[in-house]
Amino acid sequence: MEEKGTISIHTENIFPIIKKFLYSDHEIFLRELVSNAVDASQKAKSLSSIGELKGDLGELKVTVKVDKEKKQIIISDNGIGMTAEEIKKYINQIAFSGATEFVERYKDSNADKSQIIGQFGLGFYSAFMVAGTVEIDTLSHADGAEAAHWTCDGSTEFSITNGTRTERGTDVILNIAEDSEEFLEEARLQTILNKYCKFLPIPVEFNGETINNPNPIWTKSPSELTDEDYKNFYKELYPFSEDPLFWIHLNVDYPFNLTGILYFPKVKNEFDFQKNKIQLYSRQVFITDEVKDVVPEFLMLLHGVIDSPDIPLNVSRSFLQADANVKKINTYITRKVADKLNEIYKKDRTAYEEKWNDIAVFVKYGMLSDDKFYEKAKDFALLQSTDEKFYTLEEYRNFVQANQTDKDGNLVILYTNDAEKQHAFIETAKNRNYDVVKLDNMIDPHFIGQLEQKLEKTTLKRVDADTIDKLIQTDAKPESVLSEDETKRLKELFEKAIANQNMTVGVEALSVDDQPVIITLPEFMRRMKDMNRMGGGGMMMGNLPDMYNVTINANHPINHRILKGDDERGEKIAKQAYDLALLSQNMLSGAALTAFVKRSVELIDKE
Repeated sequence: MEEKGTISIHTENIFPIIKKFLYSDHEIFLRELVSNAVDASQKAKSLSSIGELKGDLGELKVTVKVDKEKKQIIISDNGIGMTAEEIKKYINQIAFSGATEFVERYKDSNADKSQIIGQFGLGFYSAFMVAGTVEIDTLSHADGAEAAHWTCDGSTEFSITNGTRTERGTDVILNIAEDSEEFLEEARLQTILNKYCKFLPIPVEFNGETINNPNPIWTKSPSELTDEDYKNFYKELYPFSEDPLFWIHLNVDYPFNLTGILYFPKVKNEFDFQKNKIQLYSRQVFITDEVKDVVPEFLMLLHGVIDSPDIPLNVSRSFLQADANVKKINTYITRKVADKLNEIYKKDRTAYEEKWNDIAVFVKYGMLSDDKFYEKAKDFALLQSTDEKFYTLEEYRNFVQANQTDKDGNLVILYTNDAEKQHAFIETAKNRNYDVVKLDNMIDPHFIGQLEQKLEKTTLKRVDADTIDKLIQTDAKPESVLSEDETKRLKELFEKAIANQNMTVGVEALSVDDQPVIITLPEFMRRMKDMNRMGGGGMMMGNLPDMYNVTINANHPINHRILKGDDERGEKIAKQAYDLALLSQNMLSGAALTAFVKRSVELIDKE
């Protein structure tokens, strides 16, 4: 038996058009053909379960082989197979009717073509991106069926003859074109199979070895799984990563279908954004790891897998942005993450606090980027004090409100972004019975701004942004023991000793327990520079030199000594006190530090 025919379409050769427009990456052909083979195998399994497939089902598997001498790639399955009539229906008519529609719609268009296969049923014809001639050798599961062989050379001509298969299933034989011989290299095919076929639901063999895990844990019920199962699967996905902090098992079948597992990885304090670590699948077939529109932006730091049959294999950004199911999935994932964090917080607060420094970046990022998440997260977002105690936002307000409310009724939250460097300022605050929280993550400049917007009558000030009495202004103020003339002379001596136009000198009445000289960078300028480092605005301010305030404590004994001697001696002591303040903030180095040490030795010798 031999039958020849012409595919009824309006263009002489559709394949160059498919090859040009269908995919930017030709390696997709292997995903499409292996996926088709898996579908045929699953259909055989389904028919067997309802008694419509006679005989032994056998061990279902898909095999990929390379014959370098013949320059062929063969994808084989023992699925349901096809009759000659089914080949003509499914390969010639249906696919090509879709192809005709594709050509008519897109041949003169610059539109995004990346989802064409899923829309027009052209998956099989991706084979012609790498093959000059494609053959199908197949035997249907139907009683009395005869094997059939289909051949097409990329023109509109095809032929169907008797096939050679003696067992149910299909071989797709690709006779590789000269410009695609890279795909005859086994290492190249292995890489493609690992990328797209790693979790296909039917075993896939290559070089005699099964290369996939047909039953990944996201397809199972959480009740079947142990913590070790989740950790082992994480290692399977990310072999060189540390164990995750915890995970969320997704499983929903209405109003969309979605399964998957999202892992919270350990994120380093330097805000190590490792995005695109979530893999998107459709029925266990890999689609992409660019999941921005499926997963909320703030959860792009998570790792794991999402599988939804409601997302077609070939998706474009415009599709993802517009698709209603994708938007529902996005909202669902946000809610599930918030619920999981809240569950952990309520179930074991101590364990949650131990993880806080690792998960804070996710929570804060989420609060910044999603108002709905903020409303949920405000109940389990934590502030950590320099005393290593943790508070929710509401708990912290209650803790400091009585003591840290200024004369205008505003709650002032003092914070540090480097407890070691700002130790002297923290101690000064503690001497006033004030508390200081740590906000030392790179996302915190943004988070601080948000808290001020969201929390009523609340402001946040860095503990070294000014003198403590100016950070929290109350009606109680120390009085200066200096006269107006003494204050003026003290200021002039320090101005001469400092001689730095980026330093603004002022004399203020502070507690005798405060430092003799305090160097501060105003809160506004600090925030602009922090935002600039994060790329979040304040670019002009970020490029300006630091303008510091130098506050001379009018009530400190050292400054009284400066006034007792002549101007030369007073200026020397002023310089020493100023350098001491610089040293306490790690702002003294090089020649200036050497000179400070030398002067210190001289002063000690004179005592």
